[in-house]
Amino acid sequence: MDITTPPIAPEAGPALADAAPTPHEPPVIRREDYRPFPWLVPEVRLDFTLGLTHTLVEAQLTVQRNARADRAETIRLNGDGLAPLGVLVDGAPVDWHMDGGDCIVPLRGETHLITITTAIDPSANTQLMGLYASNGMLCTQCEAEGFRRITFFPDRPDVLSVYRVRMCGDKAAFPVLLCNGNKIAEGDNGDGTHWAEWHDPWPKPSYLFALVAGDLVANSRPFTTCSGRVVTCNIWVRKEDLARTDHALESLHRAMKWDEEVFGREYDLDLYNIVAVSDFNMGAMENKGLNIFNTKYVLADPDTATDADFDAVEGVIAHEYFHNWSGNRVTCRDWFQLSLKEGFTVLRDQLFSQDMRGEAVKRIEDVRILRAAQFPEDAGPLAHPIRPDSYREISNFYTATVYNKGAEVIRMMRSMVGEARFRAGCDLYFARHDGEAATCEEFVKAIEDGAGIDLSRFRLWYSQAGTPRVAVSQEVEGDRLRLTLRQSVPPTPGQPHKQPMPIPLRLAVHSRRGALGEERLIVLEEAEQSFDLPLAGPDPVVSINRGFTAPVIIERTLAREDLVFLAAHDDDPFARSEALQELAVAHLVGVASGTLAPDEQAAGEAAIIAAFASSLADNALDDAMRGELLLLPSETYLFEAMAVGERKADPGAIHAAREGLKAAIGAALGGELRALHARASAVAREDPAGRGARKVKTIALGLIAAADPAAAAALAAAQYDAADNMTDRQGALMVLAGLDCPEREGRLADFYARYRDNALVVDKWFSLQALSLHPQVIDHVRALAEHPDFTLRNPNRVRALHMAFAGNPKAFHAPSGEGYRIIADVILALDPINPQTAARFVPALGRWQRIEPGRAALMRAELERIMAAGKLSRDTFEQVSRSLEG
Repeated sequence: MDITTPPIAPEAGPALADAAPTPHEPPVIRREDYRPFPWLVPEVRLDFTLGLTHTLVEAQLTVQRNARADRAETIRLNGDGLAPLGVLVDGAPVDWHMDGGDCIVPLRGETHLITITTAIDPSANTQLMGLYASNGMLCTQCEAEGFRRITFFPDRPDVLSVYRVRMCGDKAAFPVLLCNGNKIAEGDNGDGTHWAEWHDPWPKPSYLFALVAGDLVANSRPFTTCSGRVVTCNIWVRKEDLARTDHALESLHRAMKWDEEVFGREYDLDLYNIVAVSDFNMGAMENKGLNIFNTKYVLADPDTATDADFDAVEGVIAHEYFHNWSGNRVTCRDWFQLSLKEGFTVLRDQLFSQDMRGEAVKRIEDVRILRAAQFPEDAGPLAHPIRPDSYREISNFYTATVYNKGAEVIRMMRSMVGEARFRAGCDLYFARHDGEAATCEEFVKAIEDGAGIDLSRFRLWYSQAGTPRVAVSQEVEGDRLRLTLRQSVPPTPGQPHKQPMPIPLRLAVHSRRGALGEERLIVLEEAEQSFDLPLAGPDPVVSINRGFTAPVIIERTLAREDLVFLAAHDDDPFARSEALQELAVAHLVGVASGTLAPDEQAAGEAAIIAAFASSLADNALDDAMRGELLLLPSETYLFEAMAVGERKADPGAIHAAREGLKAAIGAALGGELRALHARASAVAREDPAGRGARKVKTIALGLIAAADPAAAAALAAAQYDAADNMTDRQGALMVLAGLDCPEREGRLADFYARYRDNALVVDKWFSLQALSLHPQVIDHVRALAEHPDFTLRNPNRVRALHMAFAGNPKAFHAPSGEGYRIIADVILALDPINPQTAARFVPALGRWQRIEPGRAALMRAELERIMAAGKLSRDTFEQVSRSLEG
């Protein structure tokens, strides 16, 4: 039991009611079974007497019958690990009883006041859900079902309430008392304790409740909204971290201004508080007016954060702020609608980031993430639609499908109707559903009505899992090109047959003689459809899915010279990058599968080297885009490309093929890469040019290292020693960590000694070693798991070492199966401590069916070992059982 209660007898009911033990097979929750809750809870008053080991909570719930629901003579108040110390209805004791973890209270009339008291031990809460202690402070995480670990409540997103909260605690331990909404009163009790009262005027579900109490300081700066209201914006951190919060505060102001200008959304409280917490299961949480963040996405300065870290802070700050409307003011009716808020908000933060940093590179980055995380999910045993039909544990559906594919589905609607009409649809959505718990269907209907488009068949994107594949063929007829497209969606668990879905595709027909065609948007709606397109000249080359208009896999056989042409000349930056990726994927899959004849392999390698040389020599490119063109497809993406039909992926062969190509590029272009590194090293600016230079510097080092490890080690050591920023220092150490060279150990030791008191940078130190290509990486990971700074109780540290290791294909897929054993051991050790984090490791093992038989058997054996251990959490049980069934 993760939250314990003191042995105090309640006024009525059982003496003590622990949470019911998790059954071996947790029940399945189905979307079709949704019913409105029989009681409304328009007002909630909470009174907290705070302590790290003992917190007393008194909740007063004003309840009234819901005329839109079936009548009930009781109310079910969800609880997890709680025992009521007292239950009153309208001031009098009642004959309540427990049903599992829930408290059932009889209610006969139309309106009542329920008072219920609970006591919890935040210091014992290792799950980090509900109210828990983190380095001497108290904080909460209530999404998805954490509020029931604080007090008994109808803990579901369609019960919306106005909250008033009083907090009282030791003034020395908790000098800062924060909650949702606006602070309306505060005072000193004269006995060493003090109190604060908060009021949130906007109705919200319990998952958006937040509380923080601790010794914190704030970086504060006001923001004036478009209507002239002044909002006090605070970034709350520990005193020693204050100097690293300027970027977060500036990012918040940029997001607030952007949301007003692009979506017409103005902030609606007097305060906007962000608190950085070092123990946190997620990246951040959008609680109304009081966002709680993982320190990773708040703290940043050039000495401790890379350029990518700065981007991540800006993007996550914006994401949680944008939730104020797309998630808070309009929330989701039930957890099956999770993508309603998350997919929409991911799209909003992507659009914001591309406006801040440039559309082309941001789009390529977003698609790379989608392909690395969501495409494998769509092709594996855990595949599910962006609006799932069932679940056992909702925490398992905070997935790349719900978030990233959900964003792509809404982006497709935006592409089909255009920016202005999409904005009209969004305005209608917010106007119709402000203050409500809505559904994905209601969002689509608002876009449909506001933009004036029929989205009847488009709704299939919400209900069908799997990544569509679009086969492309073409023939020239006079001055026209007939393009024939055929779509199919592979079977996924529970969905063997799929219907055709509308697929918007931006395309252009270029001429390899040099003429570029005009871009147009087509929509593939049938299983097979042909389009007649004008030619720009002879030797046509089709540039398709430009900007990645649709989250699909394009299947076509394009001549190598056509891909080389597109990689060098296409006027769409994404399509240019995509052509190079397509060229490399075809070559690497052919090499890994042994299907390329020696002359074909040599020709493919030469074409890729020529394309890289073109990118190095193209003075019209900025370095940020040049860096994208110098990246080979990831091994994860190559797995998916190789595992088609009956063919299985061979991780060892893929790794060898990719490293071989890197070595060939490094050998053929060594001089150019050294020149690029030298030129980029001379750029020392904090502007886009400087950021781009730092990016290509490390990419060049990696390619040099594949061909000439000794030369790369010397260059990397020099880069490390000269670095005045974390981007250069980490980039150099990343290369050194993968080399068996004298320079490696000294720099790793220096990095640790320099930053040993900074938890986020020590996380980097763990990750760099776990991700490395060093031949003894598995031994290093085992040793690091015994390091004094490693703990299973901090999710950031666990992710830094073991999630990084699971994302290292060479090490994780070691032929001996030792990589699989390491991750299975972590799951078993972590599950009793933090089930949510433990369950997130399972998908790495769950893709066994797409891997060659030898490794597949080893992966499956580890899943069976986890299942046989018994007493698994709901989170882990669901992931393991589905992985074995799939």
